[in-house]
Amino acid sequence: MATTTTPDIIYTKVDEAPELARISLEPIIRSFASAAGISVETRDISVAGRVLSLFPERLTEAQRVSDDLAWLGELVKTPEANVIKLPNISASMPQLNAAIKELQSKGYDIPDYPEEATTDEEKSIKARYDAVKGSAVNPVLREGNSDRRSAKAVKAYAKANPHRMGTWTAASKTHVSSMPGNDFYANELSATITAAQAGAAKIVFTGSDGTQTVLKDKVTYTEGEVVDATFLSAKALRAFIKAQIKATEPGVLFSVHLKATMMKVSDPIIFGHFVSVYLEDFIAKHGAELDALGWNPNSGIGDLDKRIAGNATLEADLKAAMAAQPPMYMVNSDKGITNLHVSSDVIIDASMPAVIKAGGKGWGPDGAEADVNCCIPDNAYASVYDETIKYFKETGTLDVTTCGAVSNVGLMAQKAEEYGSHPTTFEIPGNGTVAIVLASGEVLHSQAVEKGDIWRSSTAKKAPILDWIQLGIARAKATGAAAFWLDKNRAHDAELIKYVVPALKAAGIDIPIMAPREATRFSFETMRAGKDCVTITGNVLRDYLTDLFPILELGTSAKMLSIVKLMQGGGMFETGAGGTAPKHVQQVYEENHLRWDSLGEFCALGESFNFLAEAKGMPKAAVLGAAVDYATQQVLDNAKSPRGRVGQDDNRTSHYYFARYWAEALAAQTDDAELAAHFAPIAKALVEGEDKIVAELHSVEGAPADLGGYYLLDPAKVTATMRPSATLNAIIG
Repeated sequence: MATTTTPDIIYTKVDEAPELARISLEPIIRSFASAAGISVETRDISVAGRVLSLFPERLTEAQRVSDDLAWLGELVKTPEANVIKLPNISASMPQLNAAIKELQSKGYDIPDYPEEATTDEEKSIKARYDAVKGSAVNPVLREGNSDRRSAKAVKAYAKANPHRMGTWTAASKTHVSSMPGNDFYANELSATITAAQAGAAKIVFTGSDGTQTVLKDKVTYTEGEVVDATFLSAKALRAFIKAQIKATEPGVLFSVHLKATMMKVSDPIIFGHFVSVYLEDFIAKHGAELDALGWNPNSGIGDLDKRIAGNATLEADLKAAMAAQPPMYMVNSDKGITNLHVSSDVIIDASMPAVIKAGGKGWGPDGAEADVNCCIPDNAYASVYDETIKYFKETGTLDVTTCGAVSNVGLMAQKAEEYGSHPTTFEIPGNGTVAIVLASGEVLHSQAVEKGDIWRSSTAKKAPILDWIQLGIARAKATGAAAFWLDKNRAHDAELIKYVVPALKAAGIDIPIMAPREATRFSFETMRAGKDCVTITGNVLRDYLTDLFPILELGTSAKMLSIVKLMQGGGMFETGAGGTAPKHVQQVYEENHLRWDSLGEFCALGESFNFLAEAKGMPKAAVLGAAVDYATQQVLDNAKSPRGRVGQDDNRTSHYYFARYWAEALAAQTDDAELAAHFAPIAKALVEGEDKIVAELHSVEGAPADLGGYYLLDPAKVTATMRPSATLNAIIG
């Protein structure tokens, strides 16, 4: 349970590979920090923890857990906050249902998710569960804007040890396809709230028969807040999908790239349209049977496979239907998992950089690489990937040994922009009009819609916008080259530009404002010249670019340093992306080898100690932070990062070397004699025990690991798996 005393450092408990890594690394962090009188505690933001916190009345006293996310949500609004946030699952509906089933199987009396909520109790249960779906964690914790960049040591290592890059040629048929219109970009309206308009509002749907339905009540806007309204036409979307299936050339893979984990209302629906159009003939033939089986296209082909398993006719017809369409881009060709398998596998900020890094290639169902038709329906951000592909076709493969670094300053505080729009996104029930109506009765935005359209409203508050601009200016001055990624022809961006222009004038600095397409080319040309560049962007682009550029520069986005300067003076330090976490944890289950790289955790840890030293006047924290930086550099220089195969160094081995180098640095430093004396014998023991410790860590590999679960791990089993060296454990404590 959460305590009332605020620890010096909060380390988050999460899911999948980052959570397994935490089990190994956190004891090391606690041990080293305690020597300096620094407290470290864990707070649970995992899917299982969030689910269990919803139903205390249904659980026994021993089963109840505190609502750590709510506790952290209050902490980040204070100067005392110092949070190291690991990547957590942004739960899709299939993931949420899987977590519920696992918890029920372990004796937790939690209800099923009611797909069709009719009673008040079902509506209450559904509302509680919906708070867990998607990027529920991030809007709560992100009370500051993002400063994300590669650490100098990481960038230097990437230049000296270049990762594999595919070869780009002008003949590549890989391209981005987007809707010709009637998408979120084309339909967007935006306005900045005046003092007279501030206050309560509601979102109302008026059907063609005049019947009114309040979609969202008790909405509140503040003066200076930018409020958007937009919709994507379902009819236009389906026409676009049909056209792209037909237009996909022989030898080219068909694919869709969305982010259903973050855009938890809109993108699963868009994903479902891709599934149902791709399988249109199959569904037309077997619609009644599929309805009886309870299949929803939003759940994907993976769920369909499970429901029709054993029905030879349906299985044969599905196979034939897929064979008649263009071959799919595969998530895992070895296991037959297609791009339309499950919506949570469709993560654009991981999938698109992977295609680009590979020279425009994706894996097909035949296990061979091929060019790809990359469908990104909405034009708001598709131009970034389209321009990237066009740029590399023109200029060839990026030289990672000479390119500069691209960092990001992202507007994300207080649920800024689309990633905070889940409670105000709706699938429209019929033809009619959706309007945002202010308390005065004034209609702020009004749009005619049709049944099945996806309507959403998103906002960005004035204080975060102004904070973001100043952070962007500061990083531009420190780096040299920078641009605000804002499109004057997009309604929302035009409102932000009204804030940016006077702020730049007041600061006496000229930072260009470019639409995403132009800014993409500007950034690549800057980095190709060996210079560093800052991308100053909104929330979604922050997420996309902090995968795209690092994956091209460093081979991964997990090694990025992410500093969130909280607006009330605290600090949050995020540790890289978790898009590959499911694949990593699957390898642990199969052969007890974890290739997850904790370099992002190392970087965040050093910054967290530095924050304690600077903000709270703790000199010992500064000594620990400097030693963390040294240890991180040594892990890189000595090639002790995790590798992919059994018998090679994995995550646990890298943690041993990190602890050893950390202890050696602390023993050798002269700024704090007490810490030097404390760590001298620890460093000696870690050096002398190397052979035995490494042998113990490797001894468990090769056989399947039993973790006691997926969403809720068995503490004893996962500790035995992730801390298998008795020698190391005895030294660390």
